[in-house]
Amino acid sequence: MKNISIIGSTGSIGTQTLEVIAELGIEYNVIALAAGSNYLKLAEQVKQFKPELAVLNDKASAVKLSELLTDVDCQVYNGTEGLLQAATWPSADIIVLAQSGAGGFHTLVAALQQNKIVALSNKESLVIGGETLERMGLLNRQRIYPLDSEHSAIWQCIGSLSSKDVGKIYLTASGGPFLGWNSKKMKEVTPEMALKHPNWKMGEKITVDSATLMNKGLEVIEAKWLFNLSLDQIQVVIHPQSIIHSMVEFIDGSIIAQLGEPQMHLPIHYALAYPGREKSSYKRFNPIGKSLDFMAPDDESFPSLGLAYRASRIGGTMPAVLNAANEKAVEIFLESKIYITDIPALVEATMNSHSVVQFPTVSDIIKTDLWARQEAKKLVDEIKRGR
Repeated sequence: MKNISIIGSTGSIGTQTLEVIAELGIEYNVIALAAGSNYLKLAEQVKQFKPELAVLNDKASAVKLSELLTDVDCQVYNGTEGLLQAATWPSADIIVLAQSGAGGFHTLVAALQQNKIVALSNKESLVIGGETLERMGLLNRQRIYPLDSEHSAIWQCIGSLSSKDVGKIYLTASGGPFLGWNSKKMKEVTPEMALKHPNWKMGEKITVDSATLMNKGLEVIEAKWLFNLSLDQIQVVIHPQSIIHSMVEFIDGSIIAQLGEPQMHLPIHYALAYPGREKSSYKRFNPIGKSLDFMAPDDESFPSLGLAYRASRIGGTMPAVLNAANEKAVEIFLESKIYITDIPALVEATMNSHSVVQFPTVSDIIKTDLWARQEAKKLVDEIKRGR
């Protein structure tokens, strides 16, 4: 029996995780569920999976949840205390961290401090805090199971080998809905257009990040920490079909790739079943008659990828600035207040305004995250004037 706590259970990854658990059967038990403020959806999940703990961000939503669960034996918590409870619940074997944004960093720290296995979807926590976690001795790579399809692919390809056996990795990207567009044409993009990904169904923020290639930049930094690699060992490749989820080139020149239909159920299924594999009913990829294409990313039209490499090379608090400024910029874009091309411009301007703190503490990272959001908001008018 594996007891599973899911943080972010009402979001895209969280709901798919519950679908996978239902597929896997009685040997997989949901022990805790945590969400934002969607008490109606969480109530449905609690009634179906009967966890010991349910958590919502705010007290008002938690009260409403409790009123819907009068006939269910489940403790209800709210706020930061509740999230930390879900991340460290004593009987939980696996913490599925599907919480969105930089807020997942505190949750990851808490889970790792309790030596929990973390099935990680929240890439931002490693982007902003990978360096600090490693310095604290918390970055136990044997206990972090990646849920991103690309990082799951790398994990599966490397297998029992070590990072010393890896020459480089090819991190694949679909190129998003605007593959081939130049920077001038990109100014025509509306939020509605950006939210229509050709291959994947995801949340709003990650879908916009995929359209700008910032998501791939964040994944580069995440891969660096997950697999103990240098940035020079990580190459992004545009692969429009999203069938090869990533490839690993080993030091002897051999390349191993992981293929599959573009669906998140498979990497989630692999992480929950690890170290074994369980049979599934998900759609299989049939290679007959299919073509697979690869190309280099367009750094001029999609500068976010280069900004991510730059932030990671600088290190310290700069990756936290990259992430926070991007989150704020995406938020402003989704309000139709800036162009999509303003997103990387706003991120770069915020990075240029930052005085880097080297060897940051957890407190330094949290302060930097707040500063970068405020700074990005202040710089919006300047970015508009500089178009």
